[in-house]
Amino acid sequence: MITTTTPSIEGRTITGYKGIVTGEAIMGANVVRDIFAGITDIIGGRSGAYEQKLGEGRETALREMEQRAAQMGADAVVGVDLDYEVINNMLMVSASGTAVTLG
Repeated sequence: MITTTTPSIEGRTITGYKGIVTGEAIMGANVVRDIFAGITDIIGGRSGAYEQKLGEGRETALREMEQRAAQMGADAVVGVDLDYEVINNMLMVSASGTAVTLG
């Protein structure tokens, strides 16, 4: 499955639009607390624990979005957008894009 933030795929022709697809990952209530408790590993203004959790959430959301696109018969997802939010002490990562078929 090709996944890209661009509206097209170089060298490929979009032959059909299947619709909007989304994927979400919501990390449990303790994640934000645990992340900030792990702030002690901050070196140079970065938190490895926080970056790891964001990475896990992003990969989960993208994988879920790609699975939904595949179920629709798509070959790719274009125009992908990623959003990150903290809601009621839970970390939410969402991915959305347009499922397409390619020629």
